[in-house]
Amino acid sequence: MELLRDFWRYVRHRKKYWMIPLFVLLALFGSLLVLAQGSALAPFLYTLF
Repeated sequence: MELLRDFWRYVRHRKKYWMIPLFVLLALFGSLLVLAQGSALAPFLYTLF
């Protein structure tokens, strides 16, 4: 949680609000890869990329 708090402070202080969607997309993509690693959906996800 400290990482998220520091990131939010950085974004507010530097006014780099464009980084928020980028961070969210990277987190979603990373969690998708982690969750799909051991599931039956893995072959279908790999064909998308």
